[in-house]
Amino acid sequence: MNPPISSNGALHGVRILDMATVLAAPVGATLCADHGAEVVKLELPDGSDALRALQPVKDGAPLWWKVANRGKRGITLDVRQPEGREVFLKLIARFDVLVENFRTGTLDRWGLDLATLRRANPRLIVIRLTGFGQTGPYAARPGFARIFEAMSGFTNLTGEKDGTPLHSNYPVGDYVAGLFCAFSIAMEVARLRGDPSMPGTEVDLSATEALLRLLDPLAVEYEQMGTIRGPAGNQASYTAPSNMYRSRDGIHFSLVASSNPIFKRLCQIVGQPGMATDPRFSTNPQRVKHVDELEKVLVAWFQAHDFEELARHLEQGGIPFSKVYTVRDILQDPHLKEREAIVYLHDAECGPLPAPCIVPRVAGHPLPVPFIGPTPGEHNEEVFALAGLTAGDMRRLKAQNVI
Repeated sequence: MNPPISSNGALHGVRILDMATVLAAPVGATLCADHGAEVVKLELPDGSDALRALQPVKDGAPLWWKVANRGKRGITLDVRQPEGREVFLKLIARFDVLVENFRTGTLDRWGLDLATLRRANPRLIVIRLTGFGQTGPYAARPGFARIFEAMSGFTNLTGEKDGTPLHSNYPVGDYVAGLFCAFSIAMEVARLRGDPSMPGTEVDLSATEALLRLLDPLAVEYEQMGTIRGPAGNQASYTAPSNMYRSRDGIHFSLVASSNPIFKRLCQIVGQPGMATDPRFSTNPQRVKHVDELEKVLVAWFQAHDFEELARHLEQGGIPFSKVYTVRDILQDPHLKEREAIVYLHDAECGPLPAPCIVPRVAGHPLPVPFIGPTPGEHNEEVFALAGLTAGDMRRLKAQNVI
């Protein structure tokens, strides 16, 4: 059994019922749990959430699920059944926030429309995270991270110049939407705390719009300058030098020297101090315009030196750079180890499991290491007691596959 939730985080005392599936919205609830919210994860009785089957799965243990849903208590309930809906409405009266990510109109079809939820809990904050929002011609479409990424224009920025746009081997779109989900919860909690007479709110969060929100200059760049920004490989098209390089011994590293003072120091390091005052390279717009000529000089110097040597020069010169880390590098890096950027969650099934630390850190308010994500229905008895269910009620509902 996981320990009871306790925390001195900023969201301590906020109760969130997370009935969302897979990743984006559940990540938002998890981020709130990191900072002290009491989060209950609701699943169907068969524990069929697709995240439990996404790799990595080790000997049947859903590793991604365990770390992505950390800090939550777990219950099972089929709200599509009449008795399940009744239990849900009793339970939701005890919560401040409901997080859902079903297709638009799904909860209405299950008899859990907003008016019904409001009658059960007038102060309830309802977060609806969907691919495309609650309105518009695409509102009912299904969506996954790669769909959001493609439609937002995010994917069109990645890949080789004049080549095929590339997806990352990770659902970036889900995690961006999850961040906006957590922000939405904190925002609306702050609103209601400021006015005890205010009714609950409904948040319409589109994952596509969440990604689009990160891409500030794209629309204005197109409308004002006629430019459609596209993939440019590892070389940035808005600043220079900013690229991925390879040392003589085959180490790939990223380097950015876009400000004039940093670029001047880089010119000294590569033995070309005159480049800093060369009209082709003396300002960032000029460096971008003549980037191919600039890259020839830098690539040649980097390829002539082993990484350890060039890293020493770059560090001494105060040049922003980093080797491209694998997860092995992350776990071994002395800086990340000292800051405990990776924490270990206790799991009775698999032993200690590494996971990212709580972000951000608040001075004077250290937070406990979260506990592992729950098994299906792990906290049924504890949580359903809040709705007034007796042990007999729970045995009967379990026999009917309601819980």
